[in-house]
Amino acid sequence: MAVLVNKKTKIMVQGITGTQASFHIQRAINYGTKIVAGVVPNKAEETHLGVPLFNTVAEAKEKTGAEASIIFVPAKFAKSAILEAIRANLRLVVVITSGIPVNDMIEIRKELENSQTILIGPNTPGVITPQEAYMGIFPDNIHQSGEIGIISRSSTLTYEVILEINKTGLGESTVIGLGDDFIIGTGFFRIIKEFNDDKKTKAIVLIGGIGGNYEIEAARLYQTLKKKKPVIVLLTDDIMPLSPDNGLAPEILCHGITTMSEKRKQLEAAGMTVVDSIYELKNELLKL
Repeated sequence: MAVLVNKKTKIMVQGITGTQASFHIQRAINYGTKIVAGVVPNKAEETHLGVPLFNTVAEAKEKTGAEASIIFVPAKFAKSAILEAIRANLRLVVVITSGIPVNDMIEIRKELENSQTILIGPNTPGVITPQEAYMGIFPDNIHQSGEIGIISRSSTLTYEVILEINKTGLGESTVIGLGDDFIIGTGFFRIIKEFNDDKKTKAIVLIGGIGGNYEIEAARLYQTLKKKKPVIVLLTDDIMPLSPDNGLAPEILCHGITTMSEKRKQLEAAGMTVVDSIYELKNELLKL
């Protein structure tokens, strides 16, 4: 078992012919990921990397049965690509693109409210189920199949956590990078529910980030679950004091609402275990 993506998931790629997309999709194919279609408007070729190309998401879905999409489209075109995928009723959309304008993401979030699509990203390393399939840009060689589900808002910290989890012998069921941008598509709780229902996942590791309200929302909703798997939250202290000059716009915007201390308080009240270092996280995992 796994969540969101496995070896049977049929995946299309929007923007497959770009340099970065070509590199990462070839790696995904070599890994065993089932890439069944590419979407390139006004396509001049029939295939790319051995993958059939289509003009639209709807056409690719109809002809191949694709249920998920990876988006490598440049930021200025990303909104149209994302909305097209959502309106085609794809189950999962992973947006690698970074730098999408905030107004575009607000519009995309409104579209998501009336859909069943899970949108991971933007600015995400993606989703990987070790030894089965991945959608994104993860360094696939560091993952080991196992029992710990990971949901993260910090790409770099995720890789460090994975290496420590592997040392415990527990490995990962699925790893999901929600995205490093301030406005993301899907928050922690939706994915917590997915892991909670997954028979293979023994416990969930949640890696928080500065700014935003995602952790607090997850804490409040986690309390509503009748059967709960253990959740361990890695929540590091604020890395620098708030200042208009330090560049932490998300934290400045949410000052007084989503400080790390407030997040910790509400997460612990919800029954989650909160740690502030990878060493402590490893010790908590060894207690499972």
